[in-house]
Amino acid sequence: MKVKIDPRDECLGDGICADECPEVFEMADDGLAQVINENPSDDLREAVQSACDECPAEIIICED
Repeated sequence: MKVKIDPRDECLGDGICADECPEVFEMADDGLAQVINENPSDDLREAVQSACDECPAEIIICED
């Protein structure tokens, strides 16, 4: 799985992704989410998918 946020500047900064999966997402100093682990292990798949589903801006992309 490969994870990215695109376009990042459309992030609403609510932090749901970082709450759902802090191993993959964090909130940067600019208040926007960023990916800190682009290739998470399979054991994080459910948490990453949850973050993707819950993103109000719908900008988290998860590719297999």
